[in-house]
Amino acid sequence: MNPTHAVVLGGGLAGTLAAAALAGHTDRVTVVERDALPDGPRPRRGVPQAQHLHVLMSGGARAMDELLPGTTDRLRARGAHRLGVPEDVVTLSADGWQHRFPATEFMITCTRDLTDWTVREAAIALPGVTVRAGEVDGLAGTAGRTTGVVVDGEVVPADLVVDCTGRASRLGHWLTALGAPEPAEQVVDSGLAYSTRVFAAPRGAETGFPVVNVFADYRSGQPGRSASLVPVEDGRWIISLTGTRGATPPVDEAGFAEYAASLRDPVIAHLMRAAEPLTAPRASRSAANRRLHCGGEGWPEGLVALGDSVVAFNPVYGTGMSSAARSAVALSRALREHGHAPGLAARAQRAIAEVVETPWTAATTQDVRYPDCRTTLVDRAALVPTAEAENISRWVGALALRHPVVNAAMTEVITVNSTFAALRRPEVVAAMTGAGARPALREVPLRDDEWRVVRGALPTG
Repeated sequence: MNPTHAVVLGGGLAGTLAAAALAGHTDRVTVVERDALPDGPRPRRGVPQAQHLHVLMSGGARAMDELLPGTTDRLRARGAHRLGVPEDVVTLSADGWQHRFPATEFMITCTRDLTDWTVREAAIALPGVTVRAGEVDGLAGTAGRTTGVVVDGEVVPADLVVDCTGRASRLGHWLTALGAPEPAEQVVDSGLAYSTRVFAAPRGAETGFPVVNVFADYRSGQPGRSASLVPVEDGRWIISLTGTRGATPPVDEAGFAEYAASLRDPVIAHLMRAAEPLTAPRASRSAANRRLHCGGEGWPEGLVALGDSVVAFNPVYGTGMSSAARSAVALSRALREHGHAPGLAARAQRAIAEVVETPWTAATTQDVRYPDCRTTLVDRAALVPTAEAENISRWVGALALRHPVVNAAMTEVITVNSTFAALRRPEVVAAMTGAGARPALREVPLRDDEWRVVRGALPTG
């Protein structure tokens, strides 16, 4: 057998996970990255959104551990938090407060820089994996077969090229340059913008404090205004304010505090007052849902797209990293089952499409409901549910806040472990009558010890 060589375009999270997926099935893997890769948990120019909050859902954490065993343990050893879902999550949804049922899943919370570094360190240490600095100029090959990539004017031959260059990917341009069809693109853009600050948690809340979410009511007819507080390493909290088009959160300190206080519940504003700000508010607007439909008729052999290159989510739903990790696992399984035989690229691309379908549907059907949400190449009417479907969705959403069985099924979906089929299991369908549901909560379900820590740190007067 001739030795095989794969080239991964992009050394971010998706790229290093793809390298890990390829390493066990390919003799050599070259990761091409234009930016200098830091040797610790520090910012990288190619991830401008890293300053904002990121969570790794259990579905993604399990996928990372499958590709790089011990990843979640290494993250925790470096200060990441493992929080039970829903037990360690305080959430006000459009339908009300969620009960903090015993955990059925989990999430890992830390800075994006720590996640990227921990994964990158393990991936590039794998046998056969190397990193090459350079700018990608395009693909080499023909419309029917990619044979390599052009880096700084030089052709680098490859049996398989994996595009992980993210939202800025030029995949469509590269394909048309080869004479291949450009993938159809869908965009669902609610105009979401972020404003984020990092805080030192009050004493006693450095560990063991829950994630706190205050989400918008998408049925109000008003722009969505939300906020989340996420504990990260080194005793810090990241607090992100978000707003859809027409409700952009401010980036000045006074405006940041006022925006938080104006939300459907002021709990995050109260928590913020108890914490010490470590950074000024910082903004980001890279939040549109964008999807390329890859792998169909005319898709060239030897090319796969993964991560934000093929589907990028509104980050408020927290599914991007987990979807990328599970997509990398799908690539690994396709290689294990089919090797580098003809048809691999299309098979892998279809498997990736299956991974992202549920989080894509969940994000876009929610975002399209906000005023002035802009779409391209999307039948907007198809995203908006019928009156009957909307009533069912509202019933299930509200019941999931109060019923442990329905909540557990919904949690599987939210944490990127299952498709919506989880809601059709017999025991879940039986629970849809509402029998056994707890009463609706009327106030934020912070526990006494959590409030006590915060109240003790609040300024007097």
